[in-house]
This record gives sequence, C-alpha cells and structure tokens, in this order.
Amino acid sequence: MIIDTTEVQAINSFSRSESFKEAIGLIWTLVPIFTLVSGITIGVLVIVWLEREISAGIQQRIGPEYAGPLGILQALADGTKLLFKEDILPSRGDIRLFSIGPSIAVISILLSYSVIPFSYGLVLADLGIGVFLWIAISSIAPIGLLMSGYGSNNKYSFSGGLRAAAQSISYEIPLTLCVLSISLLSNSSSTIDIVEVQSKYGILGWNLWRQPIGFIVFLISSLAECERLPFDLPEAEEELVAGYQTEYSGIKFGLFYVASYLNLLVSSLFVTVLYLGGWNLSIPYTFIPELFGISQTGGVFGTTIGILITLAKTYLFLFISIATRWTLPRMRMDQLLNLGWKFLLPISLGNLLLTTSFQLLSL
Repeated sequence: MIIDTTEVQAINSFSRSESFKEAIGLIWTLVPIFTLVSGITIGVLVIVWLEREISAGIQQRIGPEYAGPLGILQALADGTKLLFKEDILPSRGDIRLFSIGPSIAVISILLSYSVIPFSYGLVLADLGIGVFLWIAISSIAPIGLLMSGYGSNNKYSFSGGLRAAAQSISYEIPLTLCVLSISLLSNSSSTIDIVEVQSKYGILGWNLWRQPIGFIVFLISSLAECERLPFDLPEAEEELVAGYQTEYSGIKFGLFYVASYLNLLVSSLFVTVLYLGGWNLSIPYTFIPELFGISQTGGVFGTTIGILITLAKTYLFLFISIATRWTLPRMRMDQLLNLGWKFLLPISLGNLLLTTSFQLLSL
C-alpha cells in the first residue's frame, strides 16, 4: 500500500488550522467574560469605598484615608488580609455544605450579570427571557446561605440561614410580579428590548413614570433581596451574632462580603434597565455624537457614553441604598414577613392586574 505524503501533510495542516481556529474562538469567548468579571470586581471595590465614605459623612466622622489616595485601596487591603487569614472549620459541622455554601452564593449572583446590557449591543447574552433568568438564578443564592447556616452546626447560623430563605421567598414574589408588569408593557422579557422600548419617548418613556407603584415595590423588594438595612435580619448582630456568617473566617467570610455587594450592584443595574431607561438619556447629549459624526447607538464614543450613563443611574440608586442603611432602624422578623406577604404582595398583584387591563384595552 502506497501512502501519498502530500495528502498526509495536507491533512495534518488542515487539522492544525482547525485546532488554531478553535483556540482563537475559545479566546474570543473568554475575553468578554474576563472583561465583565474585571469590571464587576472594580465596581464592587468602588461600592465598598463609597459606602464607607458616605457612612462617615452621615455620622460626621472621618472615613478611610490612609490606604491609597482618599482611602480608595482600603477594600483591596481588606480583601488581601482575608485571603491570607486562617480558614477555620467547625469541628462538628458538615464540612462539604460549609465549604460549598459561599461559592453557590457568589456564582449564582455572578451569572446574573450575563443578561445586563451596559450600552447598545454591549451585553454578554441577549436572551429572550433575560429578566426571568435573573430572577431564577438569584433565587439560588439563599440556598447557599441555608447550606452555610446548616453546615455550621450553630443555632445562630442555622437561624440566620432559615431567615434568609424565608425572606427570599417573601420578597421574590412581589419582585417577580413587578418584572412581569414591565415585560407586559414592553411586550418582551429581553433586557435589550425593555431598554429600547423606553427610549422611544425619551425620559418621559421611562417605566419609572409608567409604573410608579411597581418601581417603589421593586425598590423595597430589591433591598430585602440584598439583605440591606432595614432588612438585614439574616445577619442581625444583636440577635444572631452574625447569622449564617458566624462560623466563617478568612476568604470564605470574604466571599459572603463580596456576594452582598455583588447582589446590591446587580439589583441597582436592573433598576436602571427596567425603570430608568438603561443607557439612553434623551437630553442635550444626543447632539454630541452628531457633532463628531458618530451614531448615538454605535461606535466607540456612543458605547462609552452609554456605559457612563448606565453607571451614573446605577450609582444613584446605590447612594439611596447606602443612605437608607444609616437612616432607618432594623425591622423585626414578623414585621418583615408581614410587609412582604400582607402589603407588597397585594400591591404588586394589583399593579399587575392594572397593567394587564391597560394592555388589553389598548389593543
């Protein structure tokens, strides 16, 4: 049997070229993910710094000022310290649940960022069920908290985990009903479509004006989902030491800390996308791209302006969340559940029925 060396060389070169193409494709797939994760990490560091500065201003004291200019590196220094601290495990706890819990909380929240549009066409995954994917994924995080509380073999931790699960169930339903109302108004569940529908009428087309009741309910439910004051019952220091975090130390405690701010940031971004028009801002900004011959919805300049507008709206909501933390007292657990089931749920359901009736009458 005679083997043609030319054919063998051709096959080898073809296989090498295919392998090279696959490697390039993998790299181009990982680059957006790495960029998104890097941006989220920087955003969390900024939020931690802002919370400390705003808290210091409200309490009339000096905030962080030594770690870097104006103390901007304080969060990075704290994270580095936690990374090198000893990882202590409870002797009688369930080590597997204890170790997996923080990872589930962080990963489930990180996946939510994949459907958030930061500017025109700048989204990791434009899915037709984008907003409901966020709700489905965010409901996984309390499972990680419950696993952490149960695996700690500590009554305070277990109580904190149960509170986290109960609180999530109570406020997930009003949150979902508000999102469903927005989807009905937009005739789509895609985050891109929701933003573009709001851009048709400028600022007056924002869902903030079309759904004021839903916006308030969404705002309260988002704070409860993020376990921010006055809804931080799962980790109430006066009652549960630190709740589900009591037995954690080192980087695992740091993961809970990061998950809290990741959840706050993703909720703020969804407030911007669902109610504040996303990257659109129909005021004198619109003539700037025309002046430079660049489309408002394309090009580097337009994309950059869209990102800045999205972040400006997001950090406005973050400021409100941080100021609320140092303004309102913590609620009792029974008050928290009553607010969710007896007040927010009927209001959000009524808002959904009104929205549905309006949509049917307008057909």
